[in-house]
Formats: sequence, C-alpha cells, structure tokens
Amino acid sequence: MRSGDQNRRYHLCHDAGAATMLGYIIISGILMVLFVVLLLLINANFMEGPANTLTYSAFTDISNGVSTRIVDIYAIAPETGNITSRFDIPDDIAGRGYVVEIGNTAGDDPTAQTVTISRDTIITNVAIAGIGSTRRAGGNTSGAGMNRISYDSGGF
Repeated sequence: MRSGDQNRRYHLCHDAGAATMLGYIIISGILMVLFVVLLLLINANFMEGPANTLTYSAFTDISNGVSTRIVDIYAIAPETGNITSRFDIPDDIAGRGYVVEIGNTAGDDPTAQTVTISRDTIITNVAIAGIGSTRRAGGNTSGAGMNRISYDSGGF
C-alpha cells in the first residue's frame, strides 16, 4: 500500500522537468549572446589592429624602396638621353591592394616631393630625399604587375 496522494507526486515531477529545461534554455541563450558579442569583438580588436600595424610598416618599407629607386635612377641618369628601370613591389599587403602616388602629395611646400602609399585610412608619406628641389617627380601606380621609373633629360 502506498502512502500519500498519487496525483500530487505526479504534479511535482512535471514541474521539476520544466524548470530544468527552462534553465538549459536560459543558459544556452546567454551563452549564444556572449558568443555573438565575442565574435564581433575578436575581429575588431584582435585581428584588425595587428593587420593595420603590419600594413603601415609594409607601406613604409615600400615607400622607402620606391624613393630609393627614384634617387638611384636620378643618380645614374645621363645628361642627355633617357633611362628606364622596371621594378616589382608586392601585389597586396595583408590581402588587400593599395595605391602609390609620387609627387607633391603631402604638405604645402611645392618643392617637397613624397612617395605616398594609401589604402582606406592607412597612409604613409616618405620624402624623396635629395632630388625634391632639383627635379620634379610624378606619377602613380598600384601593387599589381611590374612598375617602371623613367627619366628623360628633356623632361616629360
């Protein structure tokens, strides 16, 4: 013979099961919200910051290389005639392309000439040392394909 009310025991078992399932759903929902927030923060804080730092350093290196090549061409240029040099720079930095501009791209001084490399908000300016006041340099390119520096004593 059983003691107690049979209907009352059956009712208590259903409440405990529903509370446990409701607890799992609430905890799973909170974890999913935290996971989504974490996914949004990881890209902005852990991946874009180092990629931008790497991009800035690479832009500075490429600017120095292009500036040096321009000065080298100027140093070996003939008094009369022309000379052309081809060079290659990386096609992309951190998986994305960029633009290289040469000339008076930064500042108000008309004699100051720079190599400017930019993409989105990342910009580097490196002065073309030594020839800024004697010869004008100008042009633009991108990282894709071979690039060319030309010098003509008669001017372009």
